[in-house]
Amino acid sequence: MKFISTVCLFAFLGTTGAAVAADPFYVGSWTLTTAVVAPWADPQHKPDDTERTRLLGKTVVLKAREISGPRPFACARPQYKVTTSGPDMLFQGAFDEMQRADKKADPKALAASLGFTGASIRTLETGCEIDVHFVDDATAEIGLNDYVYTLKKR
Repeated sequence: MKFISTVCLFAFLGTTGAAVAADPFYVGSWTLTTAVVAPWADPQHKPDDTERTRLLGKTVVLKAREISGPRPFACARPQYKVTTSGPDMLFQGAFDEMQRADKKADPKALAASLGFTGASIRTLETGCEIDVHFVDDATAEIGLNDYVYTLKKR
């Protein structure tokens, strides 16, 4: 009887341990809610909004081994890596490039205009075409073809 109780206890602890392990904060369903013209876009040329129209309202699902959603977000084998950097490195260093071209372009102010606060911002590198920058655990932004898309976690 004592042996059976011990086996049951280990079985219970084993399943509890697995259930306690939480998914990373970024795993889940994200809806593309808004898109604004990116600060780095050429002000003389309005970006084509065909892609923007196609993407708004769609869902991107970040899973442990796959990203599903509309092109170009879908990815069969993401290689996730979470990094932290300053505002200058957002959107693959676009704000840093803007500042090098024009000293008045302040990366912190540009980031703030998109909702980012603080000196360090988490980025999810996917190993695919898209990097995801987190305003907070429920709001993320992606730069794509002269637009910044906002994603909200569902």
